[in-house]
Amino acid sequence: MELIDGIFTRRSIRRYTNKELSQNQIDTLLKAGMYAPSARNQQPWHFIVVSKRELLNAISEVHPYAQMLKEAQLAIIVCGDEKLELSKGYWVVDCSAATQNILLAAHGIGLGAVWLGLHPREERKKDIKNLIKLPDHVQPLSLISVGYPNEEKDDPQRFKPERIHYNTW
Repeated sequence: MELIDGIFTRRSIRRYTNKELSQNQIDTLLKAGMYAPSARNQQPWHFIVVSKRELLNAISEVHPYAQMLKEAQLAIIVCGDEKLELSKGYWVVDCSAATQNILLAAHGIGLGAVWLGLHPREERKKDIKNLIKLPDHVQPLSLISVGYPNEEKDDPQRFKPERIHYNTW
């Protein structure tokens, strides 16, 4: 798949088959996340790979939009480490870039994924922090549900020239 085609055809996939992912596929997703750009190249991220069924189900109980985790083969929680950032507050931007890289990599290797927001919802962050026992200086940004797709989605037209401005508004 060509890169541009991958960007244009990636969709949020919420239904999965029961086919297991290989360790190589998981490593590819994590490596893609780690190749994201970050402020001052600090790479303030940590990735929690959740594959235990009981934990995936527990997360689906505390996150209001995570019901697909009951079918997913795994989830990746992208976290920012406040002790690793030199530019305060940029962990959010850096971990967002890592999340997008993981989503695109999943699509590129034939998997389906969806970004489930945690930050800035403090109640969601608190529940996830408790479930996976995060230290106080590590903040969960996103939860990515991953599996082999069991749904197909059309390619919507999202290009909106009226939203483009050159040089001034």
